[in-house]
Amino acid sequence: MNLTLKIWRQAGATAKGAMHTYEVDEISEDMSFLEMLDVLNEQLNEQGEEPVAFDHDCREGICGSCDLMINGRPHGPEVTTTCQLHMRSFKDGDTIHVEPWRAEGFPVVKDLIVDRSAFDRIIQAGGYISVNTGAAPDAHATPVPREDAMKAFNVATCIGCGACVAACPNGSASLFMGAKITHLGRLPQGQPERDSRVVSMVAQHDAEGFGGCTNIGECTSACPKEIPLDVISQLNKDLRTAIRHGH
Repeated sequence: MNLTLKIWRQAGATAKGAMHTYEVDEISEDMSFLEMLDVLNEQLNEQGEEPVAFDHDCREGICGSCDLMINGRPHGPEVTTTCQLHMRSFKDGDTIHVEPWRAEGFPVVKDLIVDRSAFDRIIQAGGYISVNTGAAPDAHATPVPREDAMKAFNVATCIGCGACVAACPNGSASLFMGAKITHLGRLPQGQPERDSRVVSMVAQHDAEGFGGCTNIGECTSACPKEIPLDVISQLNKDLRTAIRHGH
């Protein structure tokens, strides 16, 4: 495959960025999108040019680091992470636009890399439970209804990649927050901090510059782990309850 790439280049957080055009040849349809970018960077190194900076780690669809906007869609045309997107999703001769996440809460660091530490601070604000550390308790020490256990397990698959924020026209992280709150709120271990958790996390979310949810649904359609939209309803319900309780 021969492709034309239009890629956002930005030397640093305060530098002015712009789209640059590159040609890559002989790309195999079996390559992942990141492997294709590796080929481009090898080509740029040979030409004495600065390689394109992009974030990645596991390349197995687990860590959520490979956050790219591809042709206007988070992670590209398939419902998966960028590292698991293969070039067979494109055609020979295609022009592909590659950009970083666009959200106030995710400032650009360099080229395609953004700072997603705002998610870490939201988790630090309340995404935890207070338990004694030590040996793991017996699996059946605290009975959990199957429905609650399965719901908690399913929403815990959120990898914090930020695709929900990138897809949302308001730049809201409500799907991410809703997944974390629903996960812990469905389990008995999450009850002691349930009210304070949602209040603290929402406050930190707003302080980071993320927007409000208007139920458009782009977040869940872009989520590589298919987190359902109803976690936002649970988030709102928990917040209303916490406020009634005086938090």
